[in-house]
Amino acid sequence: MTKPGSRGPRRRTDARTDSRGPGRRSRPRGRGPQDWFAEQLVLVLSGQRPVHVLLGHARAPAYEQLSALAPHAPLRPPPGGRAPAVGGVGVCRPSDEAIEAFARISAGERTRALAFRLERRPGDGRWQCCAVELDTVP
Repeated sequence: MTKPGSRGPRRRTDARTDSRGPGRRSRPRGRGPQDWFAEQLVLVLSGQRPVHVLLGHARAPAYEQLSALAPHAPLRPPPGGRAPAVGGVGVCRPSDEAIEAFARISAGERTRALAFRLERRPGDGRWQCCAVELDTVP
């Protein structure tokens, strides 16, 4: 029962009661771990971030690949050019524990290709990068 002068019962405005029912949280469509990793890899490979920002997010072989590529900054824009940007990410899910992804990278006048594999870390289930390939070799 509502009191005179009140506007009625209070409604929840948090994610627990969105239009899809209780317990469902909204998440932007098309955003997954592959999108976050693609953005981070571009930042590292363009020289905007140091490679060690991915230390806990990459297994040893992938980290070694990144450590070899990063000093050359293969995605660095030319002087006066725009920073590279992720143009789109494609995904293949060979299993629930693995994601194979590719990203189209807009780098100045060119479109570049970046491929990577993510696997769930045993124990906590967080995603880790296991392999990285870029369309060119430094």
